[in-house]
Amino acid sequence: MEAFSRVPMAAFENVGFAYHSLEGETAVLQNISFTVRKGEFLSVVGPSGCGKSTILSLIAGLLEPETGSIFFPACEDESKKVNIGYMLQRDQLFEWRTVLQNVTLGLEIRRKKTKEARKKLEEMLEKYGLGKFKDARPSQLSGGMRQRAALIRTLALEPELLLLDEPFSALDYQTRLSVGDDIGTIIEKEKKTAVLVTHDLGEAISLGTRVLVLSGRPARILADMPLEFPEDLTPLEKRNTAVFQEYFQKIWKELKKDEQ
Repeated sequence: MEAFSRVPMAAFENVGFAYHSLEGETAVLQNISFTVRKGEFLSVVGPSGCGKSTILSLIAGLLEPETGSIFFPACEDESKKVNIGYMLQRDQLFEWRTVLQNVTLGLEIRRKKTKEARKKLEEMLEKYGLGKFKDARPSQLSGGMRQRAALIRTLALEPELLLLDEPFSALDYQTRLSVGDDIGTIIEKEKKTAVLVTHDLGEAISLGTRVLVLSGRPARILADMPLEFPEDLTPLEKRNTAVFQEYFQKIWKELKKDEQ
């Protein structure tokens, strides 16, 4: 098993959250405590509407916890957040910009589009199979290629922590398997820390180094499961191992028990 940093990059301590409307209060998270360590790929699974995406929004600072605390111990000032990249369900590529122009967009917004940064992005496009398409429009790319471009755009700002909110859900099953394999391999090669929210247990297990299993709303943690596979297996190759099936059954049983 990989050695991860002992210092958490992000830590939840007894976090609770509820949404409020004219109809009343909807409790979403209840006493959630966990850490994300540097170099880790944490997958978060649970029933629809249990608060998985809310956890990402809390990490990103788009929402504030109502109870408990969120810390960033990897920062000298724990009240500050690490540099975060957020990859959404849709690739959000702009058709009027080329692939290269799309992946440099974040750099332009932050006024960090230097010759060195552009060169690095062109190298990443080449490295991950998009070099020949840097002057193409998004509509000329397959769904998988678009997602790779979206990830490279996210990585352009050199985030310390990647948040992935069901980034493959819009793809058909075969493409989803292939793109998940690509994205997981890229994240590992770039040595990024990631938190993935997904409904797909196979995706969570094949991509993750650890799986957090949430109950129905208001979510509490049912299981926090480290994953161990033979070294040097791609996410797709992990699906063909006996241990993959064991993890799948364990997580499935936890979710089914919660339904009873």
